[in-house]
Amino acid sequence: MQTGRIYCRINVQVHVLQTFFNNQDTTQDFRLSRESLAVLLELLHQERRHGWGATIETLVFLFWLASGTSYRVVARVFGMPRSTVHRIVHRVTGEVVAIRHKVIYLPNTAEDLAAVTQGFAGLARHRAFCKAAGAIDGCHVRIKPLSGPDGHCYRNRKLFSSILLQAVCDHQGRFIDTYVGWPGSVHDSRVLRHSPLYRRGIYPPPGHFILADGGYPCLQHPLPLITPYKQPVQGVAAQRFNSHHSRTRSIIERAFGMMKTRWRAIFLQALEVHHTFVPQVITACACLHNICLGAGDIMAPEDGVQEDMPEDEGENGLEAASGAPWWDQLSAEVSALEEGMEAIRIGGEIEGLCPKTSSMRTNQGQVAAVDVPATPSPVPGSLHS
Repeated sequence: MQTGRIYCRINVQVHVLQTFFNNQDTTQDFRLSRESLAVLLELLHQERRHGWGATIETLVFLFWLASGTSYRVVARVFGMPRSTVHRIVHRVTGEVVAIRHKVIYLPNTAEDLAAVTQGFAGLARHRAFCKAAGAIDGCHVRIKPLSGPDGHCYRNRKLFSSILLQAVCDHQGRFIDTYVGWPGSVHDSRVLRHSPLYRRGIYPPPGHFILADGGYPCLQHPLPLITPYKQPVQGVAAQRFNSHHSRTRSIIERAFGMMKTRWRAIFLQALEVHHTFVPQVITACACLHNICLGAGDIMAPEDGVQEDMPEDEGENGLEAASGAPWWDQLSAEVSALEEGMEAIRIGGEIEGLCPKTSSMRTNQGQVAAVDVPATPSPVPGSLHS
């Protein structure tokens, strides 16, 4: 008598599978182009000689992400048991998260860093921002309201339950660092203080800075952050600085907007999974965002999806202005150049701001253990990339 596990036969007549196997456009059903899908499959490259196979499982996972529907509905679409869909979604999510350091990483050479800083100077349309090495912001991911004593910790200022994603992107909107898992009631600046990026102080290299909105503190150490001048802005120089800062920093909002447009069903409604699984799902979405950008598979943000919570003042006790000298130096440089007091071409240097790039350190491929306060605390399984 034959023993062992019995696996279901794949029904190749399923519409979404026909789309894939007949070389049709996969964007509508899976939200990835065929080129992006090929890159993802190559990165996963896990051969399974039983069950649904690596390709089918990846398609089931992507369809679930794209539709945001229940496991039961996905099971009907693919003609497989609901329990199988549940296992596939969790397994493939874990596999995508496992490759995150291959697709979400800090610039690891001087040349890569130079490309990023030059790119930010281009976004700013001003050479004074030639030392910007990233843009940071937070994003609230809706979840189902939690019952029990900890439920209020996930309720944010807009009174819906959420989990926070902190991300840093480069000049192209590619995520170079992500940290996800804190409850929605926690302020962005507090999440920052407990993130590996802040605590380890490895990036950006000396002399460089990351752009942040007014909800963050302006810092020089351990993580150089440059924020806009707070309202009401005093003086023409500060107004000019804020204008260029906003133009440059908005790339992180665009990055979130592109990711939300691709995975509308995940980001624009409450995520119908257990809250401890949310960090993995969001990290997987960030990985797929980077894969798509690398493959030239770009979805422009749709109207409305870039909107998130308006920034507010830094959390009491966390606001700092150790980066104030950078404010003054940058705003003075902006005014000097705009008033024609200096003529600096794009390839040149600004003394004190743009020394030639030397060696740099990164934390690519390394994950730090982070001590966090007791309440509220990150979701079990919080992830850093």
